[in-house]
Amino acid sequence: MRALPAVALLACGAMCAEGVRDVLRLDDETDRRVFRTWFTFLSEIQFYRPPDRVPREIQDCAALIRFAYREALREHDGAWASGLDLDAVPAEGSVRKYNYPRTPTGASLFRVQPGESGAFAQFADASTLHRLNAFFVTRDIRRAQAGDLLFYRQLEQNLPFHAMVYVGRSHFEPEARNWIVYHTGPLNGGPGEVRRPSVEELMRHPSPRWRPAPGNGNFLGVYRWNILR
Repeated sequence: MRALPAVALLACGAMCAEGVRDVLRLDDETDRRVFRTWFTFLSEIQFYRPPDRVPREIQDCAALIRFAYREALREHDGAWASGLDLDAVPAEGSVRKYNYPRTPTGASLFRVQPGESGAFAQFADASTLHRLNAFFVTRDIRRAQAGDLLFYRQLEQNLPFHAMVYVGRSHFEPEARNWIVYHTGPLNGGPGEVRRPSVEELMRHPSPRWRPAPGNGNFLGVYRWNILR
């Protein structure tokens, strides 16, 4: 079992009373576009990489999302790309408002407690990402935008909350299809894997509880990062 990242908390005080959107929100449309590009690219590329090149921290659905979120907010220079062993990157710049870890909340990007005395941390599980770091958009997958998140609650599982990344059009294939990326978490005694079904494939999943359809009570809906409000 790989060690989880250390949890570093940052108390916020009154300035955070209205949530992460007020301290980390990307106010500029260009910054929001840049973030979406890098977040979806960094999520999708893990599907194409052999297991020994996938970052070791990615061991479940939330870990994939945390990794892509954090790295999307980095300064994307040559040293960064080399450090992540990336062979190619999008022709896109970096978020201008701030770069990780020099953010308004330091290295702690994820809200883990609500209210005025809330705190931010480097680690957040799928349930915390759902409750405190994203806001509901729709239950209609056709209205999703690149970089949105799909959340599920499967009560029969040990870890009931599950999250997926809505990529939209692929960064790597010219097909005019919309894609979703997620990590299975530990599977059949093994470490699991990154999967990338199309929206159409997921809508036909053999188990109806995984279909992102309005009539599926296990599907919580499409959510969007608070920083993109």
